[in-house]
Amino acid sequence: MMTRLVKIQRKGQMTLPSRLRSALGVGEGNVIEASVQRGKIVLTPKLVIDRSKFPNADDEYTPEHRRVVDGRLAKAMAEVKKGNVSPAFETIAEFAAALKADAKKLKAKSKHTAR
Repeated sequence: MMTRLVKIQRKGQMTLPSRLRSALGVGEGNVIEASVQRGKIVLTPKLVIDRSKFPNADDEYTPEHRRVVDGRLAKAMAEVKKGNVSPAFETIAEFAAALKADAKKLKAKSKHTAR
Protein backbone atom coordinates (compact mmCIF):
# COMPACT_ATOMS: atom_id res chain seq x y z
CA MET A 1 0.00 0.00 0.00
CA MET A 2 1.40 3.37 -1.03
CA THR A 3 0.75 6.43 1.13
CA ARG A 4 1.79 10.03 0.75
CA LEU A 5 1.07 13.20 2.72
CA VAL A 6 -0.77 15.84 0.71
CA LYS A 7 -1.38 19.43 1.82
CA ILE A 8 -4.76 21.02 1.13
CA GLN A 9 -4.30 24.45 -0.49
CA ARG A 10 -6.66 27.39 -0.90
CA LYS A 11 -10.11 26.46 -2.21
CA GLY A 12 -9.51 22.84 -1.21
CA GLN A 13 -7.02 22.18 -3.97
CA MET A 14 -4.29 19.57 -3.60
CA THR A 15 -1.59 18.01 -5.73
CA LEU A 16 -1.70 14.28 -6.22
CA PRO A 17 1.95 13.13 -6.05
CA SER A 18 3.43 11.72 -9.24
CA ARG A 19 4.00 8.26 -7.73
CA LEU A 20 0.30 8.00 -6.86
CA ARG A 21 -0.71 9.29 -10.31
CA SER A 22 1.48 6.75 -12.06
CA ALA A 23 0.28 3.94 -9.76
CA LEU A 24 -3.30 4.82 -10.76
CA GLY A 25 -2.38 5.32 -14.41
CA VAL A 26 -3.83 8.83 -14.50
CA GLY A 27 -2.52 12.11 -15.80
CA GLU A 28 -3.54 15.57 -16.86
CA GLY A 29 -7.07 15.70 -18.22
CA ASN A 30 -8.18 12.38 -16.74
CA VAL A 31 -11.35 12.22 -14.65
CA ILE A 32 -11.28 10.83 -11.12
CA GLU A 33 -14.30 10.13 -8.94
CA ALA A 34 -13.88 11.24 -5.32
CA SER A 35 -16.06 9.59 -2.68
CA VAL A 36 -16.11 9.18 1.09
CA GLN A 37 -16.16 5.58 2.29
CA ARG A 38 -15.95 4.72 5.97
CA GLY A 39 -14.49 8.11 6.77
CA LYS A 40 -11.83 7.96 4.07
CA ILE A 41 -11.53 9.78 0.75
CA VAL A 42 -11.39 7.26 -2.09
CA LEU A 43 -10.20 8.35 -5.54
CA THR A 44 -11.24 6.14 -8.45
CA PRO A 45 -10.15 6.76 -12.06
CA LYS A 46 -13.13 6.95 -14.43
CA LEU A 47 -13.40 6.62 -18.17
CA VAL A 48 -15.63 9.28 -19.69
CA ILE A 49 -16.93 8.66 -23.20
CA ASP A 50 -17.91 11.61 -25.36
CA ARG A 51 -20.86 10.22 -27.29
CA SER A 52 -20.71 13.06 -29.79
CA LYS A 53 -17.52 11.49 -31.18
CA PHE A 54 -19.37 8.31 -32.18
CA PRO A 55 -21.34 8.02 -35.40
CA ASN A 56 -25.05 7.47 -35.21
CA ALA A 57 -27.32 5.63 -37.59
CA ASP A 58 -29.15 8.74 -38.83
CA ASP A 59 -26.94 9.10 -41.91
CA GLU A 60 -26.43 5.38 -42.56
CA TYR A 61 -29.96 4.29 -43.43
CA THR A 62 -31.97 5.28 -46.44
CA PRO A 63 -35.74 5.80 -46.03
CA GLU A 64 -36.25 2.34 -47.56
CA HIS A 65 -33.87 0.74 -45.04
CA ARG A 66 -35.76 2.46 -42.24
CA ARG A 67 -39.10 1.13 -43.55
CA VAL A 68 -37.73 -2.42 -43.62
CA VAL A 69 -36.28 -2.14 -40.10
CA ASP A 70 -39.46 -0.53 -38.75
CA GLY A 71 -41.56 -3.27 -40.38
CA ARG A 72 -39.47 -6.01 -38.81
CA LEU A 73 -39.63 -4.32 -35.41
CA ALA A 74 -43.42 -4.01 -35.69
CA LYS A 75 -43.70 -7.71 -36.60
CA ALA A 76 -41.49 -8.69 -33.65
CA MET A 77 -43.52 -6.52 -31.25
CA ALA A 78 -46.73 -8.16 -32.49
CA GLU A 79 -45.25 -11.58 -31.64
CA VAL A 80 -44.29 -10.34 -28.19
CA LYS A 81 -47.81 -9.02 -27.61
CA LYS A 82 -49.23 -12.41 -28.61
CA GLY A 83 -47.02 -14.02 -25.97
CA ASN A 84 -44.79 -15.83 -28.45
CA VAL A 85 -41.67 -15.27 -26.39
CA SER A 86 -39.67 -17.26 -23.90
CA PRO A 87 -39.76 -16.14 -20.29
CA ALA A 88 -36.71 -14.73 -18.55
CA PHE A 89 -34.99 -17.02 -16.06
CA GLU A 90 -33.07 -15.96 -12.96
CA THR A 91 -30.96 -19.12 -12.77
CA ILE A 92 -29.83 -22.06 -14.86
CA ALA A 93 -31.84 -24.32 -12.55
CA GLU A 94 -35.05 -22.42 -13.42
CA PHE A 95 -34.25 -22.74 -17.11
CA ALA A 96 -33.57 -26.49 -16.80
CA ALA A 97 -36.81 -27.02 -14.85
CA ALA A 98 -38.77 -25.16 -17.55
CA LEU A 99 -37.17 -27.30 -20.27
CA LYS A 100 -38.10 -30.48 -18.40
CA ALA A 101 -41.68 -29.27 -17.94
CA ASP A 102 -41.96 -28.40 -21.64
CA ALA A 103 -40.54 -31.80 -22.61
CA LYS A 104 -43.06 -33.51 -20.33
CA LYS A 105 -45.94 -31.57 -21.95
CA LEU A 106 -44.72 -32.47 -25.45
CA LYS A 107 -44.38 -36.12 -24.49
CA ALA A 108 -47.91 -36.18 -23.07
CA LYS A 109 -49.25 -34.38 -26.16
CA SER A 110 -47.55 -36.86 -28.53
CA LYS A 111 -49.09 -39.79 -26.61
CA HIS A 112 -52.59 -38.32 -27.11
CA THR A 113 -52.07 -37.71 -30.83
CA ALA A 114 -50.62 -41.22 -31.36
CA ARG A 115 -53.89 -42.90 -30.24
